[in-house]
Amino acid sequence: MPTFASFDGLRLNYTVWEGDGAHRPVLLQHGFAADTNANWISTGVVAALRKAGLTVLSLDARGHGRSEKPHDECRYTGDTMARDISALLDELGLDEVSLVGYSMGAIIALAATAADKRIRCLATGGVGSGIVDFGGVDLRVVKPAEIASALLAEDPTTVPPSGVPFRLLADAVGGDRQALAAVALASQEGSVNLSAIGVPTLVLAGDQDSLAAEPERLAAAIAGARLVRIPGDHMTAVMSPAFSEALVAFLTAPRPR
Repeated sequence: MPTFASFDGLRLNYTVWEGDGAHRPVLLQHGFAADTNANWISTGVVAALRKAGLTVLSLDARGHGRSEKPHDECRYTGDTMARDISALLDELGLDEVSLVGYSMGAIIALAATAADKRIRCLATGGVGSGIVDFGGVDLRVVKPAEIASALLAEDPTTVPPSGVPFRLLADAVGGDRQALAAVALASQEGSVNLSAIGVPTLVLAGDQDSLAAEPERLAAAIAGARLVRIPGDHMTAVMSPAFSEALVAFLTAPRPR
């Protein structure tokens, strides 16, 4: 798997699947505690995009997957992960991409799109009005400190209910729980300049996803964004064939380059 040094020297892992070149490349950014395999390969998203002939790239975020995993919270603060997206575009010499992010990856993708004009098309999944109200994770559902506590608990039976899904996912993928706790704590205060996003945008949201509540408010906050509701909750919506179908239709739709 190829790696590159990001803007601060941290080595990050990425994957490339070559397509037919008929459309601009698609860059995928996974969610918290997941990685390329858990979020995109095992769910069938990569297969659907490749079947459509798209060139697909996927980045393992810092602290995740095969990328380096510092335990220092300061390595994850501010716009760090959005800058990693831009650093990968620099590394690959790409002038334009479509960007897809899920959950934490959607927050990263929104921030990256607001800052980098090479991102010409955006799709988000697993987020809703939490972006509008809190600039990131929906604090009405779970707080970063609760996620960190769940990850660092020595006894899994003591994990607070709101943190259980994150602990289970981290353990299932063999994640570095200390690094992930640092990621969570660094995300406590966020903001995304949604008014700076002027590219075609698709908002995908599971109809039972509490972390993507009121997705229509997110779509309304981004000029021209379109909302598609998908069957499922936060963990299952991305697995639905409807998710991949909507994504492929959006990414392959004729539009000015």
